[in-house]
Amino acid sequence: MTSGTCFGISTMKPCCRILSSYKNPLIFGFSPTKFNDSTIKDMLFRSRCPNSTHRHRYNTCYTQIVGYIRVIHPNRRDFSVSDSNWALSRNFSSSFCVNIGSVRPRVGSLIPNVASDIRNQSTSVDSHVHDTSFEKIYIQSGLNAKPLAFEKIETDQSKLEEVPEERFVGSNVNVDNLEDLRENKVQRVVSEIEKEAWKLLHDAVVTYCGNPVGTVAANDPADKQPLNYDQVFIRDFVPSALAFLLNGEGEIVKNFLLHTLQLQSWEKTVDCYSPGQGLMPASFKVRSVHLDGSNGAFEEVLDPDFGESAIGRVAPVDSGLWWIILLRAYGKLTGDYALQDRMDVQTGIRLILKLCLTDGFDMFPSLLVTDGSCMIDRRMGIHGHPLEIQALFYSALRCSREMLIVNDATKNLVAAVSNRLSALSFHMREYYWVDMKKINEIYRYKTEEYSTDAVNKFNIYPEQIPSWLVDWISDEGGYFIGNLQPAHMDFRFFTLGNLWTIVSSLGTTRQNRGILNLIEAKWDDIIGQMPLKICYPALEGEEWRIITGCDPKNTPWSYHNGGSWPTLLWQFTLACIKMERPDLAQKAVDLAEQRLSADRWPEYYDTRNGRFIGKQSRLMQTWTIAGFLTSKMLLENPEKASLLFWEEDFEILQNCVCMLNRSGRRKCSRFAKRSQILV
Repeated sequence: MTSGTCFGISTMKPCCRILSSYKNPLIFGFSPTKFNDSTIKDMLFRSRCPNSTHRHRYNTCYTQIVGYIRVIHPNRRDFSVSDSNWALSRNFSSSFCVNIGSVRPRVGSLIPNVASDIRNQSTSVDSHVHDTSFEKIYIQSGLNAKPLAFEKIETDQSKLEEVPEERFVGSNVNVDNLEDLRENKVQRVVSEIEKEAWKLLHDAVVTYCGNPVGTVAANDPADKQPLNYDQVFIRDFVPSALAFLLNGEGEIVKNFLLHTLQLQSWEKTVDCYSPGQGLMPASFKVRSVHLDGSNGAFEEVLDPDFGESAIGRVAPVDSGLWWIILLRAYGKLTGDYALQDRMDVQTGIRLILKLCLTDGFDMFPSLLVTDGSCMIDRRMGIHGHPLEIQALFYSALRCSREMLIVNDATKNLVAAVSNRLSALSFHMREYYWVDMKKINEIYRYKTEEYSTDAVNKFNIYPEQIPSWLVDWISDEGGYFIGNLQPAHMDFRFFTLGNLWTIVSSLGTTRQNRGILNLIEAKWDDIIGQMPLKICYPALEGEEWRIITGCDPKNTPWSYHNGGSWPTLLWQFTLACIKMERPDLAQKAVDLAEQRLSADRWPEYYDTRNGRFIGKQSRLMQTWTIAGFLTSKMLLENPEKASLLFWEEDFEILQNCVCMLNRSGRRKCSRFAKRSQILV
């Protein structure tokens, strides 16, 4: 009987690329020391295998590997290397997988460093490194990089058993793992269309080191140019994750949350500029990379895209917000709150919040973003403070306030979150909401007002009210406009943002009802023959040319420019259930069910009424499939739907953070509006 020890030093990228990935070391007060791959290899190897004569870049201290060896148990915390060259760091499991010839993959662990700080009584983050509450990372050799952590594996070669051959359906699906996922799923009677949808959803599953980690964006075998539709997108996976969770299949969601968290600390560059620490990637792809100097050996790596490969090279603002929302949903639907209490997950939440709450030049509590940074990822004139981002931001803040563990290190962050919730809630309800009464006020606005008591605070010119809106707005309904900036109001109706104002209670009860009343009154415009319009109305003529840059994909009533997206069904269903209008959701789901399967589950539909399959629409679109399944299950299980939305929190409204009254200048205007806001 023999035993051996194995240590893997590979990460999702060669360690030299990890160590050089941090571009902003000055926030820690020092510059990085450069190490090459061999230096790191020798340093780590000597610290762990000082007597071994086998020196291999990625492994090994023994030569036989049989089966999957899990280095980090999913329910056990990682630990940091105690070597003097490495800092103590957060617990963070970053997996990689190595194949050697026909040998099975091996999994290792990575632990990166993080830092976070919040200013007292503020809605933003103060990143001053001299603050004693700032959690500094100190590395003795001056290296601002992720330290690697390893766990020792004692293997008894005589006890190793042959692992049965895996069975695959398609190229990515591990059937054995999926069977494990289904052990606890809810037993329910499903229609033939739902059976087809479930099969397609499981066929879209992607595995990494033998474990399911997500679903590809689209899985049409006839598509010869998949572009990035063969990747796992964070926003696209959310409806898939909810479908799995509602069906009792939680492992894939847990894996997804942890593996995307691994990618968070990477800093990719776009022409020598780096996004802020804490950014979540838009998507990732599992790639097999051959090892240099090996005989058939390869490793599986997760290759993330932070926008450096995207059309327009725009970093995704909404990915981190969706990740936080999904993390809360996982805990609510599975009861596994231990995941969100893990140190690495808590730090991931804090990094996202730090990125979103950082001080800037903006005066508004809403989040300032560039065009194309969310679901509408092409130029559509939504730069500034688009409704979709504000609604998701508000939802993520509410999730974070629920999940953050309050202690000395996080109390300032929790206070900043509460303050921002209060400010954002008031700002959106007061300035973004329009109905007949509000439009009449705007129509009679005086301009060029200079005072703190100005009524027309953003200097909106009444001529901005579009002609289509005058006859379109219903008497009994209203909605949140798409954007608000100085001298600019985007009066287009954006569906996703309005639905999330309902789900998150960003709007008042009266406003939430008004949105659904408007959708019901304008059913043919917003729902048509395929729910739901992403926005209304479409940009046409010269306006389309100027705002989209003559984008041939966003022609009028197509794609993001007034196209119909079936994936919005699940969010519409959730909003309707919350407002006790499941009849509206059922009507929309029945309408979609008549066509989706026959049309092979398209990504989107074109024309004003959604009659045609989108001219560039991918088929077998995963979030179309998942949105339909999630809607069906939410309607059948409204008690589970109630776990996914928020009721009004009056504490947010009482927590006014405006300090003007403390400075003696004037009383905060929010107190004057309190009676309206509480309605």
